[in-house]
Amino acid sequence: MSSLASNRENRPAEAGREETDRKGAGWREASRARPGGKRPAGPRTRARRPGDGLAGYLFLSPWILGIVLLTIGPMVTSLYLSFTDYSLFTAPEWVGLDNYRRMFDDARWLKSVQVTAIYVAVAVPVKLAAALAVAVLLNNKRKGQGFYRAAFYGPSLIGASVSLAIVWKALFTDDAVVDRVLRAVGINTGGWAGNPDFSLLMLVLLGAWQLGAPMVIFLAGLKQVPVELHEAAHVDGAGRWRRFRSITLPMISPVVFFNLLLETINAFQVFTSAYIVGGPNGSPAGTTLFYTIYLYDRGFSDFRMGYASAMAWMLLLGVGLITLFLFRTARGWVYYSGDKR
Repeated sequence: MSSLASNRENRPAEAGREETDRKGAGWREASRARPGGKRPAGPRTRARRPGDGLAGYLFLSPWILGIVLLTIGPMVTSLYLSFTDYSLFTAPEWVGLDNYRRMFDDARWLKSVQVTAIYVAVAVPVKLAAALAVAVLLNNKRKGQGFYRAAFYGPSLIGASVSLAIVWKALFTDDAVVDRVLRAVGINTGGWAGNPDFSLLMLVLLGAWQLGAPMVIFLAGLKQVPVELHEAAHVDGAGRWRRFRSITLPMISPVVFFNLLLETINAFQVFTSAYIVGGPNGSPAGTTLFYTIYLYDRGFSDFRMGYASAMAWMLLLGVGLITLFLFRTARGWVYYSGDKR
């Protein structure tokens, strides 16, 4: 009996070996029939033709020409001019680091750095806080939700337009709408546009009013917060503020960091609205003399292109260092899914 069982068990193995031998014999016969004795190939792939790479570069050529001629080329030229004394009407004269040294003795340059730093430190948090607050309100389902989202996003579509800056300045002049409303409630500040104490605040409010772009990004982040976490915290007795601080903010911290980074970089580049309000001199009393305005004034009013190029590279260096600082500090307060902390 045991021998019969062993024979039955060995039959499948023997059958498998016989099948393998037959396949091997068939492959050897097919190999002999083919020239060179090679194994029959599988599905054929189209051979790469010599012109394929050229066609790809041909389609990429508009982008390559654009980045070389409109980005890399001007950047390299600007870097060279920053080490020269160049006035648009004479040939560049190499002066080394003189343009960079001269900045720290330039009172107007120091003033422009101060004004820009104050604006960034105030406008960015105010704009992000307002955008987050509006996004939280619009995150709940209510009647007319689409209309409210469009209404809050609308100002961002206008952007930094000249017409918007002119209208905004007109609202804050003497005896204008804002002045009349404040006087009606007992606050007599006069027109903000000509008041050194309020002119910068007027531009901060203009920047905060255009909160549509970060609001939409915040709204998308809030949609990703699991409702189950809020429900569990509510059952445990956590109030709205506690749930917002302990659940919502940590869950959307990557979105907060993204908006913070973008708005900080954009705040350093404010030009149109400040130029319309304060002109090239940053009136009144230099309180709206932003860095970009002074750079434009030195380059296109005084025709000191070498000095203006050096200012541009100092701005790039400053924004780069602040960006690096934000990335380094983000490790302590930005939480991504899957992080083990």
